[in-house]
Parts: sequence; structure tokens; C-alpha cells
Amino acid sequence: MSDAVETVRYPDVVLVTGAANGMGREHARALGERGVHVCVADLADAGPVAEEIVAAGGKATAYRLDVTDPAQWTDVAGRIRAEHGELGGLVNNAGISRRLEFLDTTAAVWDQVLAVNLSGPFHGMHAMAPLMRESGGGSIVNISSVSGQIGYFSPAYSASKWGLTGLSKSAAGNFARWGIRVNSVHPGLVDTGLLGGADSFVASALDSVPFGRMGTPREITDVVLFLLSGRSSYLTGSEVTADGGLVSNGLYHRIVAGAGGDLG
Repeated sequence: MSDAVETVRYPDVVLVTGAANGMGREHARALGERGVHVCVADLADAGPVAEEIVAAGGKATAYRLDVTDPAQWTDVAGRIRAEHGELGGLVNNAGISRRLEFLDTTAAVWDQVLAVNLSGPFHGMHAMAPLMRESGGGSIVNISSVSGQIGYFSPAYSASKWGLTGLSKSAAGNFARWGIRVNSVHPGLVDTGLLGGADSFVASALDSVPFGRMGTPREITDVVLFLLSGRSSYLTGSEVTADGGLVSNGLYHRIVAGAGGDLG
């Protein structure tokens, strides 16, 4: 048995959306640390993130991108092709959350959430897959949610994430012939700005998390890094759940805790 340490291979160029803040920023910084040229894209200014990566010795380029606009996706794809000549990875991280129950969800909120969380990744894969095919293949990671695996109270968010789960599987089947893998990541409660101002919601939700805590952005980033790397070369169409046990055991975790040891 060889004692040699396996070198983890990452794509040379990776595009991360929603990279100005939160999990997207963490994904981008971690990729930069690993020698990847990171294309950081956001509707907000992603320039500071690119500058931070470069200052740390990495490589990065910032792009302004409204993920709901197919024309902007086409423009960014053209710029990446012209500036870098290839693309080996895409992380569809941009997303929004509206914690509204069914009858409180307006048509405008529904349209906005679906446009960002579901249509955005569709437009992104539609624009970037040809470049990835020309580059010899690669990996697409779509950031879904446990809300795309369970019945979640917010219809717009839940529908967008369930849709992204199915979209990822459809793309995986379509793109496999080109050596492009597509997988979805399903975080549970993660300590980011999306949970800002929701202290009571978080406290109640944690009662159903066997680990008893929120995840950190870096813990989700580690999953993303694995899916982008050569170590996941036979994974496509898969759902990777990172939620502290919420989906698999959350219901009975709360029931048992509430029973106070009386399980007879």
C-alpha cells in the first residue's frame, strides 16, 4: 500500500454566484486558497471579495451578475471564455429566502423567489454548460436546501428548492455525456445573513436538530469543495444533505426529548 498522499484536484477556473457575502464568499475564499482562479459574481459588489482573494495570494475576477437575467449570464460566459479560455466549475449559490406562510405569500414574492432560486440556476447552467463542455467537462454544484427535501411552511422557498433538486438531476442526466457532473447540496440551518432577525425561529428549529446547533458556512464549503474536486468523480445527480441530522432524525429527536425519557 502506497504511503503517498493523494493530491486533490480542483478545476482551474470556477464561477461562484452570490459570492459577495455569506456562504458564497466562504466558497470563493476557500477555492482561492487552493489555487483556483475564482470568478466571483453577484448583484452586489463582489470586488472586495476578489481583492481579498488576490491579497491572500490567490487569483480572482469579479463580475456583476443578476442571476435572473439570461442576457447577463450570456455576457459573463462570453467574458470568462475571452479572459480565461475555460470553465471547470460552477457553484449556483445565489439565493433568497422569504419566511412567509402560504396565504401571506403574494404573487410578487412567489415570482421573485422562483426567479432567483430556480430560474437563476437554470439560466446559469444553460449559459455555462457549453463552455464547460469545451473545457473538457467539470462539476456544477447547486445550493439547494433541506426545504427541498421536506414539507416546509414557506411555499415559495420550498417550491424553489424542490425545483432545484429536480433541475439538478435533469441536468446531471443531460450533461453526463460531456463529463459534466451536477449535484445538489442541502444545508439545514446555517449561520448566515439569511437567518438575520429570526432568533425565535432559529431557537425553535434547533430543537429538531440532533446536533443541537447551526452549521457554519465553512462546513457547507467543505461539501462544495468535495463535489468540485476529483474525489467526487463518480458522483452526479446526487443530493448531499448537511443539516446536523434534521431531515433524517429531526422528528423523533424532538418527540423523544419531549417525552422526557418516558418511552414506554
